[in-house]
Amino acid sequence: MSAAPHIALDSVGPAAVDGRHIRALTFQSVRMEYLRHVLSELSLAAADSRALVVGSGRGLLARGLTQLGFEVVAADPSPAATALALDADDGLGVTYLTTPAEELDLPDDSFDLVYCADTLEITERPDAVLAQAARVLRPGGAFVYDTVNRTPASRLVYLGAFQTLPSTRIMPRGRYAAHRLRRPVELAESLDRAGLSAQDVSAFKPRNVRSLVRATRGRRRGPLTDDQLPALVDMVLEPEGSPVVTYLGYAVHRA
Repeated sequence: MSAAPHIALDSVGPAAVDGRHIRALTFQSVRMEYLRHVLSELSLAAADSRALVVGSGRGLLARGLTQLGFEVVAADPSPAATALALDADDGLGVTYLTTPAEELDLPDDSFDLVYCADTLEITERPDAVLAQAARVLRPGGAFVYDTVNRTPASRLVYLGAFQTLPSTRIMPRGRYAAHRLRRPVELAESLDRAGLSAQDVSAFKPRNVRSLVRATRGRRRGPLTDDQLPALVDMVLEPEGSPVVTYLGYAVHRA
């Protein structure tokens, strides 16, 4: 019997399974699709605009925003993630910072867009995260995010399959907790307290749940690589759907 893989965030060890990076890879296509929708809705041009990615991990989303034309800063609380992002930058010129989402070390009114990734579902202080995002956004700027709803299905996936069940575990235990998962209506109230006016919520999910399970188990067992996962999982937006597990949304910073 083969040994269980080592579950480690922000790691490139040959035996490591980094669930945060897996999540970033499989979410990248819907994140970019939704971002293009937001830019169109707000008539926000990427050229000559500045964007901040909070919870940037290895920098995949930050590099995607750079390729759209933004000047990008990527912030993450993990020094290891920052180092991995720098290694992967390929000369795109993203500025990488190690700083917590709850206490961003950045100037006021300095960005046209803030994307909050891999943060709202793990922080104990969502109001602090949103207040910091609003502080660094210029008036009229866009706050975009994705997160995890609090439903029976999300508990099954995030608390069970992704961090407890041996055959599908890809996250350290305790990464997610039920009280840190937020319903869209709760998040809208927190956005409003921060001076951010919620505009939209869009569900997203794997096209086929069985494919997600097969891909997760295949990555744990070793025959699949990280780069093979996005095509196998195939996340799709459901703008009119009710978010059962994950959802994206955006808000505008009130003047």
